[in-house]
Amino acid sequence: MGLSDNSKGLILAMASSAFIGSSFILKKKGLKRAGASGIHAGVGGYTYLLEPLWWAGMITMIVGEVANFVAYVYAPAVLVTPLGALSIIVSACLAHFMLKERIQKMGIVGCITCIAGSVVIVIHAPQEHTPSSVQEIWTLATQPAFLIYVAATLSIVLALILHFEPRYGQTNILVYLGICSLMGSLTVVSIKAIGIAIKLTLDGINQMAYPQTWFFLTVAAICVITQLNYLNKALDTFNAVIVSPVYYVMFTTLTIIASVIMFRDWSGQNVSSIASEICGFITVLSGTIILHATREQEPPPPVGTVTWYVSGDSMKSPEDEHLITLRSSEYYEP
Repeated sequence: MGLSDNSKGLILAMASSAFIGSSFILKKKGLKRAGASGIHAGVGGYTYLLEPLWWAGMITMIVGEVANFVAYVYAPAVLVTPLGALSIIVSACLAHFMLKERIQKMGIVGCITCIAGSVVIVIHAPQEHTPSSVQEIWTLATQPAFLIYVAATLSIVLALILHFEPRYGQTNILVYLGICSLMGSLTVVSIKAIGIAIKLTLDGINQMAYPQTWFFLTVAAICVITQLNYLNKALDTFNAVIVSPVYYVMFTTLTIIASVIMFRDWSGQNVSSIASEICGFITVLSGTIILHATREQEPPPPVGTVTWYVSGDSMKSPEDEHLITLRSSEYYEP
């Protein structure tokens, strides 16, 4: 007996989380090795491009993203998207053993909470009807309810870009992440449509001749570029420890809403199952926030102090030499 589509999507989503979670650790170890022998990436160095571990992390991440892409073809977003939290657990556990970044007791509670919520979602996940053609997907995409969602999404995005970003972009994290999350929800439904078109084409039912296929591809490309642009702005402006959980919560919530409206994931389910999925989703979000809030962070370098190295290993203090020590953000001309 073959696996159901939901089972295939579940396996692919879990594999994706394992690969993506591992990729963060491999890339970080590669960056540390590269920084020990050259200029750190954070200050403009590119020696990590010569580090095999960093490339191993990149390849692992690409494999994980491909698995995640295919998972959306087989299973509804309400099942696949929340399971992305498992990559955070994988990353935290590997960091504990490989990078010596200790997980606090509350962090372990966060991991268990994520797993419990994921199990609830998996048990109550709906069986999705896979469209038989791109034209059927187009019919779903042009239904009034989804068109209203798209119109509202684009209106809010334009308002955030044109009005709120110039005024509050540097001080309010919700501006950049709101743009990323709203565009990300459209990215997922477009990628799902493209994935289904590719699957049908490989099965012998050519979908490349339909203009709708190329329309979904164009929308996905525009949304991905916009999403990555504003995510980079958010990461450059705010602490990654804050960006990651807030973005995960907003992106996951909006993606599920978009998928439920367009693909009618909850049609045919009873109130009890839907309520269980919502509870499981909230549980996963809570565990993610707890895990991020309690992870041990690397201490930042002291502000206003200068340290330097002699012969690569011996460190001298300002008392050892007659040199100027900067203790403020002002720079004095000689």
